[in-house]
Amino acid sequence: MKTALRILFLLCTVYQPLCYGQSTHNPPVVVIDPGHGGTDSGAIGTQGVLEKDIVLKVAQEMVRLNWEIHGSALEIYHTRYTDTLISLRNRSGLAKTLKADAYVSLHCNQAQRKGAQGIEVYVTQGREKFMKAPLQLANAIGQDLNQHLGLRYRGVKAANFQVLRETEQVCPSVLVELGFLSNKEEEEYFSERTSITAMALVLLETLNAFFDEENSQ
Repeated sequence: MKTALRILFLLCTVYQPLCYGQSTHNPPVVVIDPGHGGTDSGAIGTQGVLEKDIVLKVAQEMVRLNWEIHGSALEIYHTRYTDTLISLRNRSGLAKTLKADAYVSLHCNQAQRKGAQGIEVYVTQGREKFMKAPLQLANAIGQDLNQHLGLRYRGVKAANFQVLRETEQVCPSVLVELGFLSNKEEEEYFSERTSITAMALVLLETLNAFFDEENSQ
């Protein structure tokens, strides 16, 4: 796995042309859903790292970088801003209320096999007419995290998750498993502040590139 400092240097180089590519007019509305929260910690790492904390930090970094690098080219909302538990219905309901242009639910994985590692990106088991854009976004996220951070990409998977099922007709929606907290190496990676920033930057730039492509069609 690449060192975090090298990652950040490479990202700044690779993504520099994109920093001015997104139009500042009518910015796309993106709902970022940091999973779990409050009494629901989600996955717990071997050293006690909590899923709910990791995904909230990534979401917060996305907002900071969106403002500092892009001048808020995306209009980002969170389903939760603090360590609180939000119902699944309210999470998907936010995307409906805002008529979001994209919905990204952030999670960390866990498995009995300690060697399991890598990124999984989920789309809903929806109707074919709603699948093109989510599949495109999901695959772009997985490939970009793999290419720029060196994280293993386990592919796009379909699942009947409520938050995806209830947002499929609103906007492209995906659920990202950023890695396995049951894997000691990945848990240590999540513990680094620079790693959180790197993941947030890749997710942010992938979204920007996704909307740039959508606008060009």
